Amino acid sequence: MESRQPVGSRANGHRAGHHRRAAGALVTTACTIALSGVTALPAAADENVPLNSGECKFNTTDIKETPWSLQRLMMQQLWAHTKGEGVRVAVIDTGIDAGNDQIKPAIGAGGKTFVKDGKATEDRVGHGTKVAGIIAAQPRSTSGFYGLAPAAKVIPFQQTDQEKPGTADSLAKAVSAAVDEGVDIINISQGTDASEDLLPTLKAAVAKAADRGVLIVASAGNDGASGKEKRMYPAAFQEYDNVLAVAASDRNNERAAFSQPGDYVDIAAPGVDMVSTVPDGGNCVDQGTSFAAPYAAGAAALLKSLHKDWKPRELIWHLEQTAERVNRGPDHNIGWGVIDPVAALNDTTRPTGHPTPDKPTSQNNTKIQPAALTIGESPEDRRARISLYIVGGGLLAVAVVVGASIALRDWRRKTAIASHGETHHG
Repeated sequence: MESRQPVGSRANGHRAGHHRRAAGALVTTACTIALSGVTALPAAADENVPLNSGECKFNTTDIKETPWSLQRLMMQQLWAHTKGEGVRVAVIDTGIDAGNDQIKPAIGAGGKTFVKDGKATEDRVGHGTKVAGIIAAQPRSTSGFYGLAPAAKVIPFQQTDQEKPGTADSLAKAVSAAVDEGVDIINISQGTDASEDLLPTLKAAVAKAADRGVLIVASAGNDGASGKEKRMYPAAFQEYDNVLAVAASDRNNERAAFSQPGDYVDIAAPGVDMVSTVPDGGNCVDQGTSFAAPYAAGAAALLKSLHKDWKPRELIWHLEQTAERVNRGPDHNIGWGVIDPVAALNDTTRPTGHPTPDKPTSQNNTKIQPAALTIGESPEDRRARISLYIVGGGLLAVAVVVGASIALRDWRRKTAIASHGETHHG
């Protein structure tokens, strides 16, 4: 039997408690909770870097500035053919709060809670509402923030709250329930670093999603500050071709300092200083792979809306192939590169296999040889120096001869004038 152990939400930053239940209280959710023999409390996120004046409040004001993660996109091109119509994205998290007007219209029918006394459309932590907002928040005149696929529907599956973290078992049940409700994509901004052997129920749920053609977008984890690699599940279930593991990138398209590196990382998406929706209205800033995953899920929703017959593996291949790359091929930090939603939608070619590394940029495969390093004077320098001496010496000799000739001429003229004078007066 699978151990019922906590699975932490991968968020990095401060979370405020619901103002009706814990006015002004901050709730810090876990980066990652490993499976153990007992239920563990949420671990503090890496450094808990304060953002947005140090608090992420509920029932707050909108942020008028457009976040950098959206500024980098050409929205007219991105939404030229679709805004995610007809796509249902399950958000397995802390719920999606219907009290925020930007996300409320995007909440679709269905959903379920696995939390005692919980309600799927009520979020007492705020994490799930932020995740959902990045996917499908509606544009609003007072906010510069909006979701990547505002016409898609987000379906809440609540399996974590501030009182009790979710477990691998409850996560598996939520995945299975989402598949049964016929969703197209499942976003999971949670995970565990427990051994894969201890996760048979979660593996079975992921396999069920694969059989039903449901794409799972999972965050890679926030335990990467040391740079040490480790596997986080369900992101690291590489045996299933429907799982997209998403790392967090910064403004320079590099791995965010907290993002977990590993050989399972497929792709990266913006995860630093991410603006999104919070319960009861307003926006706040947060960071973590929790918010990189829904960025990728939003792009996948747009792609799925445009290509409804594409299978999960084809969606993954296409997103990887069209990603903005730093290297020719994948690495353990950001996978195939940083997701590029505009490029993904502009390229309508149906993928037939895994992405391929970029070709070398040198023409005709010409090998460029490094210049030889010479310590001291090279033979070429010596020849140049000697030639300079010869030319300089020659010029000097010519100058001496010319000068002497001029001096001799002047002397003769003076001598001739003096001689004529003596003869005239003698």
